[in-house]
Amino acid sequence: MVEDIYKRRQPLPSMDAIYFIQPTKENVIMFLSDMSGRTPLYKKAFVFFSSSISRELVNLIKKDTLVLPRIGALREMNLEYFTIDSQGFVTDHERALEELFGDDDNSRKGHACLNVMATRIATVFASLRELPFVRYRAAKFLDPNTATTFRDLIPTKLAAAVWNYLLKYKETSPNFPTSETCELLILDRSVDQIAPVIHEWTYDAMCHDLLNMEGNKYVYEVPSKTGGPPEKKEVLLEDHDPIWLELRHAHIADASERLHEKMTNFISKNKAAQIHGSSTSNPGCVDLNSYLLCRGDGELSTRDLQKMVQALPQYSEQIDKLSLHVEIAGKINRIIGELGLRELGQLEQDLVFGDAGTKEVINYLRTKLDATRENKLRLLMIYAAIHPEKFEGDKASKLMKLAGLLSDDMNAVNNMRLLEGSSDAKKSTIGAFSLKFEVPKRKHAARKERKGEEEKWQLSKFYPMIEELVEKLSKGELPKNDYPCMNDPSASFGGSSQAASVRATQGRATQGPAPHSVRARRSTWARPRGSDDGYSSDSVLRHASSDFKKMGQRIFVFIVGGATRSELRVCHKLTEKLKREVVLGSTSLDDPPQFITKLKLLTAEEISLDDIQI
Repeated sequence: MVEDIYKRRQPLPSMDAIYFIQPTKENVIMFLSDMSGRTPLYKKAFVFFSSSISRELVNLIKKDTLVLPRIGALREMNLEYFTIDSQGFVTDHERALEELFGDDDNSRKGHACLNVMATRIATVFASLRELPFVRYRAAKFLDPNTATTFRDLIPTKLAAAVWNYLLKYKETSPNFPTSETCELLILDRSVDQIAPVIHEWTYDAMCHDLLNMEGNKYVYEVPSKTGGPPEKKEVLLEDHDPIWLELRHAHIADASERLHEKMTNFISKNKAAQIHGSSTSNPGCVDLNSYLLCRGDGELSTRDLQKMVQALPQYSEQIDKLSLHVEIAGKINRIIGELGLRELGQLEQDLVFGDAGTKEVINYLRTKLDATRENKLRLLMIYAAIHPEKFEGDKASKLMKLAGLLSDDMNAVNNMRLLEGSSDAKKSTIGAFSLKFEVPKRKHAARKERKGEEEKWQLSKFYPMIEELVEKLSKGELPKNDYPCMNDPSASFGGSSQAASVRATQGRATQGPAPHSVRARRSTWARPRGSDDGYSSDSVLRHASSDFKKMGQRIFVFIVGGATRSELRVCHKLTEKLKREVVLGSTSLDDPPQFITKLKLLTAEEISLDDIQI
């Protein structure tokens, strides 16, 4: 039974209670109130704090001599964060964009937000017993006369606060490392404004972008066992599902193909399924195996699969999981076709890599009258991030009219400028009236083609900026002027980029374990299954459960203002590539609709539309 400490609760004097609370004065007072007096609410209290408790509050507890003998445990757990998967966490700051990138006048709220954020980030390292080199994106100074704003200094301030909390752990916790064991890079959302809005074509991203999901919960209909109307069923798309684990970062076309192969495999290896499959109502198909192969509309029949579950209970788990993902992939492919996303996705990627420009954007807005408002807005946001000069003066209102957008929609485009900070915004105006000479026209691209990266699937070329930054960090090539280190690095780290590269790439097999590091490298879900039933993703699980101890030191990346699923995917990809576990942290994990809504809520009342430069 889980209860809220601030609600009136039934006394259970014969039972012990476990308190998991934040170390605030209000919570401590409520706890003391519960356990004081002649008849306390519970027999004994086992108290666990989510982060470090202050000496003042410890003394407050000690003073209550009646409560002290009723305390069975009093410990700091250092767990003020939520994990989103095996390599990602959030600090649950859904309003970080609004509180940090809104009005400059409200810097007090911003400082309070950063302080809580720093506390929660520090608990990540305390719970893993890691002491990082804290690097951050520095504010960009154009000249001595350029004033920096609070927004410019967000990564700097957060890095300083995180390091202060880590020093306290280092001084007070006996099991905390005494020297650096990993690296932390602190960024904010201005590092990449395209990743949150561009269409990401992986299975995971498409599920959350196109389907009406609540978090990781997917609701779908299954045939009634009693023959009545279809019943609604809820399922969580999480790491415990081996098929989800295998397909989540796959391109949607690749995921669809693999699902088809899995079902075909299952049918071919289970004769009973083949026999039942021959009774399928799908005309022109002999059995389910051939039905899968002759699907013409790109979507598989979930109803037939559900009938198989009822007829073959011994295969219910396998078919259940497969039919779920077949249903999801089919629904996604249908929506992609209905919304014309392939053409839009190609234009988005062409814009990013400089293969398309104003002409193509205008042509799309003029001809694709059935495109949704949200998709046209996302296209304009990508266009604005690459070509901010196209939104100066009345150009923004003309584009808005052409796209048929509302002024509320354009707030999202206009507010992108707030994420850049004053320094970057002013930078875009420098040289605006320079003379134009006849020079070869260069591609205006936001990304460079990555050498050695083969594009196996269409629309898979895009990559978020953190991929480039993490690779440079791992090689020791991240510029120290742009990304300084908060804790003055030792010669082995900062003496030269070469030294940093050597230190970063040497694995634990040659270095030995980091000081006092007792982290568990094997994820609990990553235990191989010896099943060969044609459905389980045991090969992926075996791959995921590779010995992490042979890897180099961890890299943590924290993004203030929300992370994207493409950035989470890249962290998994780089873990395999760099042989260093890459962990993504952020204030929240946002899908495009959520990010756009948050951008619209940013306030810039002192700036008129004509004054805004994105």
